[in-house]
Amino acid sequence: MADISAPKGVRDILPDESWKWAYIFRVVQETALNFGYSEVHLPLFEHTELFARGIGDATDVVEKEMYTFLDKGDRSITLRPEATASMVRSYLEHGMGTLPQPVKLWCAGPMFRYERPQKGRYRQFWQVDFESLGSANPLVDVEIIALSVEIFRRLGLHQLEVVLNSVGCPVCRPGYRERLHRFFESRLDDLCDTCKGRLDRNPLRILDCKREGCKAVTEGAPAIYECLCDDCRDHFDAVKKGLHRLAIPYRLDNRLVRGLDYYTKTAYEVLSGSLGAQNAVCGGGRYDNLAEAIGGPHVPGVGFAAGVDRILMVMEQEGCSFGAEPSLDAYGVALDAGSRESVSDLVDHLRRNGVAADMDYGNRSMKTQLKAASQRRARYACIIGEGERQKGTVSVKDLATGEQREILSEDVVAAVRPRPSGDE
Repeated sequence: MADISAPKGVRDILPDESWKWAYIFRVVQETALNFGYSEVHLPLFEHTELFARGIGDATDVVEKEMYTFLDKGDRSITLRPEATASMVRSYLEHGMGTLPQPVKLWCAGPMFRYERPQKGRYRQFWQVDFESLGSANPLVDVEIIALSVEIFRRLGLHQLEVVLNSVGCPVCRPGYRERLHRFFESRLDDLCDTCKGRLDRNPLRILDCKREGCKAVTEGAPAIYECLCDDCRDHFDAVKKGLHRLAIPYRLDNRLVRGLDYYTKTAYEVLSGSLGAQNAVCGGGRYDNLAEAIGGPHVPGVGFAAGVDRILMVMEQEGCSFGAEPSLDAYGVALDAGSRESVSDLVDHLRRNGVAADMDYGNRSMKTQLKAASQRRARYACIIGEGERQKGTVSVKDLATGEQREILSEDVVAAVRPRPSGDE
């Protein structure tokens, strides 16, 4: 039988790494609670139309990267490439417009995009996603940016930069598109084939191209600031003032349009100085017309998504703490075959009383069991032999100091249970 391995672009998150993921999710969850965001769980796949209409058919995501297939009912289904469209669909489907607005939601889970795998970028990748739906107030934009920055601050990241832009709205964007069209049309020969195809459909997408030749062309492209309508200009000014009040530094970038067509007004990214060229750890913005694009009423919204793989990579590069790696409080050791059931009973009792405990199931020697206890980084070995069984005791060995004492079985929980932080 041929060896079977994971498909290209996906990977296993093994125990030596998964505990770090759990730490990140704990910090995200605590920050979400502090900011008033409630967690939801969304489907891994949706009708393809949701993403085609919501994200935009001229985007790389829809054109090249979606995992789309026909199900057994001949319906076109797509593994979700991002969460925002699904979040808005859920908001509409479940009548959340009747709730106090804005409705503030977040989720975490795998997304799927068929793209070239590289360090920190996979075809199945995990994101945390935050959305605030139902308010057009620019202070909500400020809150979203502040929330993302606060998550990274709590995780210990330092080399970060907020990059900000406005992408206008349906009122002012047509004029800007026309200016971009004229600009790029005169430089068509310098664009890649993909961007040549975007020229008539959506020239803003050319600003998002990562090819060096196209990036060089966009250096001289017109800035959208000159085309913003009064409403978009006022909104953008309010966002900038809000960031100033919260002492959140930012840099303006008139080429930042993000990779999805649903953005209006605010667009932003958080960049890391630790990642090199592909340096975005978070991106988002406002999308006031997304709900209408997928067939719903007008629902303003703003949000962001952050890749967990990239967050983890930056944290490791910057030497951030992930807290204490999980370990056992106690490891049961049987000195003879007759004591294994007693050890099993003890381990079960410890577990039911909140003690992390395990034991050997391979009928191995005491020396090998103690070695396994050390490998599992257990704090104590709880040893039972014939003598302990007869007396109703357990020999508890501190594996750090080597100190060993014999105590009554009913006192073992108190002896090995971790003390609350701060206790002497």
